[in-house]
Amino acid sequence: MAQTYLTNTNPTAGNRTKGTISVWVKRSGLSSNQHIYTEFNDGNNFGALRFNSNDSLGFFSYNSGSAQIDINTNRRFRDTNGWYHIVVAWDTTDGTSTDRVKIYINGVRETSFSGSPTYPSSSQNLMFSQGSTYYPIVIGRRGDNAEYFDGSMSHFHRVDNQQLAQTVFGETDSTTGEWKIKTSPSITYTGSSDFNFFVLKDGNSVTDQSGQGNNLTVGYGTLSKTEDCPSNIFCTANPLSSGNSEAFNGNTNIFFDDTGQWRAMYSTLGASSGKYYMEAKVDAVGGEASIGVIPADRASLNQDTGDYLGKETDSIGYLNNGRIFKSNSQLETGLASMSSGTIVGISLNLDANTVQFYNNDSAVGSAVSLNADTTYLFGFSGYSDTRFYANFGNGYFHTTAVSSAGTNASGNGIFEYDVKPSDATALSTKGLNL
Repeated sequence: MAQTYLTNTNPTAGNRTKGTISVWVKRSGLSSNQHIYTEFNDGNNFGALRFNSNDSLGFFSYNSGSAQIDINTNRRFRDTNGWYHIVVAWDTTDGTSTDRVKIYINGVRETSFSGSPTYPSSSQNLMFSQGSTYYPIVIGRRGDNAEYFDGSMSHFHRVDNQQLAQTVFGETDSTTGEWKIKTSPSITYTGSSDFNFFVLKDGNSVTDQSGQGNNLTVGYGTLSKTEDCPSNIFCTANPLSSGNSEAFNGNTNIFFDDTGQWRAMYSTLGASSGKYYMEAKVDAVGGEASIGVIPADRASLNQDTGDYLGKETDSIGYLNNGRIFKSNSQLETGLASMSSGTIVGISLNLDANTVQFYNNDSAVGSAVSLNADTTYLFGFSGYSDTRFYANFGNGYFHTTAVSSAGTNASGNGIFEYDVKPSDATALSTKGLNL
């Protein structure tokens, strides 16, 4: 959602003492201020929910530069694989000051905050639900064209005039004990302001699903539907797996810019059984590039040590110059090379314990044997302005949809070419349980 936002530029006013925000988010970029929701006039007058530059979560209401609410969690939110369910509910008429703002993450109330948090005074009118062109509703950035949220959102609720519990929007799974989404929560809306709405239910839809008719508009860019959702988490590239490269736009844009030094990045999910398929489009090979798989327990050793994928013990890498390496031994050479626009496919068969590479849907060399009973990750490595656009099944290379989706019998994931073998699937939580 980076560089894209939703807005209502002239909302009607609502209740300034009570309200609730509920949203599921999956982060991509880290370590910067990223606004989830704002009602923003200027830097001295605003209400906001955001991730802070230290990856904590902050909730604010400022009037003429004076803090009515300034609450920041001690907890850091740096997981780029899973979804966070965030609920912030406020009621300044509550007799207990610390209950006037309640923050829940995945169903659990946050109670540890940095410094001395500022709670609103009794019955205070906040900088929420004011309405008018001076305080537009904005989802996905700060109100002044800055500090965009980088990641995905699902099931965004804004409820006026009520401080609702987290259990309205989610519940504990009786089998797994995990917090899960309620896709059709029961909410009785009160009041007639524009601050009662439910959007992003249908992927790229901005139509209000609450029945209140409070539709938002796309302020900039284009919303992209993602297969990744709170009930089926897809593998992505993990930006924390390499301190010298970048991953953004859903953690599928992988860029290595450390000239003359190999760097590596790995997937957030791995597997030790089953059959999985992924694709990556090569955008640029500035120096060299390698793509392949690596045992999870070897990944940290190959992270930033100058090793290409295929050099570390038991890792297998397909290099841009048409070579395949395993454990630093060259297995094959003179194969199809990679260049800008090449789509590399990886068929990871952990039932037969093999990996097969593809170059624009043509097999590259022979299948390479893998260790049995070993958890493998997908991996990328490169240097000198090398860039991959990975498609783990969301159906996009960066922001470009696949041109004509291939067949996928599992129904899990969208790829440019047919998945291989035909009974393979995308690496996701659903795929791991097929």
